Amino acid sequence: MNGRAAPVTEPSSEMSLTETAALVSGAFDSIPIIDIGHASTNEERAALALQIRDACMNVGFFYIGNHGIPEETIDKVLSAMKAFFSLPLERKMKSKIYHRQSAHVRGYEPLLDSNVDPANRGDLYESFVIGGEELVPKEGDDKKVDDDSTIIENQWPSEPCWIPHAALGVGIVLRRLFALALDLPETFFDDKLKRCQIMRGLHYPPQTGPEDDGIIGIGAHSDFECFTILWQEPGIQALQVLNSEKKWINAPPIPGTLVIKSTVHRVINRSGVHRYSIPLFFGTDTHVEVEPLPSCVSPERPAKYRPINSGEYVQKLMQEMYQQSFTASDDAIRHDDGQ
Repeated sequence: MNGRAAPVTEPSSEMSLTETAALVSGAFDSIPIIDIGHASTNEERAALALQIRDACMNVGFFYIGNHGIPEETIDKVLSAMKAFFSLPLERKMKSKIYHRQSAHVRGYEPLLDSNVDPANRGDLYESFVIGGEELVPKEGDDKKVDDDSTIIENQWPSEPCWIPHAALGVGIVLRRLFALALDLPETFFDDKLKRCQIMRGLHYPPQTGPEDDGIIGIGAHSDFECFTILWQEPGIQALQVLNSEKKWINAPPIPGTLVIKSTVHRVINRSGVHRYSIPLFFGTDTHVEVEPLPSCVSPERPAKYRPINSGEYVQKLMQEMYQQSFTASDDAIRHDDGQ
């Protein structure tokens, strides 16, 4: 990768998070790669946590290598995605899988059906959204599990589809490393990030319109959840991340890696070819009250935000994202050629 590395804060176990935050610049122009293949001992995990802390505070993005997901698994998912997205629009818009027919926005989302950045006119992608269904309720239990979460059914098409299980293990490793990076017990997030994992298969057609027409792959935003694990199709540059100097820095696909993201980014696909990506979003369960962590505040850096319910927060952002979008089907059809 070209460019200078992100300025390092040189964190150590002797420095608190608030002390480390005072050293952050954020004026990066490259994104670090962290090898997570060795995380079996306490010492290895502590060392990885410091690398992750530095990457998150200075950049907000990082790549992970040695993640353990076989290439053949990714290839199968990509093949299923391409088969589905190549179908005629009318088949993909069947009412039983159209995401607006689902109370929880699961299923198929056509082109221009969302607009995450209010400064734009629409997002030029189509997607299929699913979540985990491994918790199967017993008959008559009103689809409740442990009285703290509702089982949400996916909107499955009849065509081949895909499942997110392969990346769930990576997410568990990361959530524990994030806890250590935040000076918290390793299992701090285990009872808070159990059930809200959402996977989205994404297709970005080539963007051919004027650069100032307000329609790009997806507008500038930060994801609604805690962190995102992203696979990008090799050889196609489209993802960019915003640094503290308000410059957009490319986050190109690197073979054998996944991207972990949690800060402002966008997608502009001017590659001339169709681009596919697979994000898996890890969010706190809907009943969790989100508030500043004790290790992240001090008398000198008091909390800036009030506690908020996770489910209500995400629902509000989702409503805004879709209320600001194109909804006319002919707009989607007009951009659906060549698939």
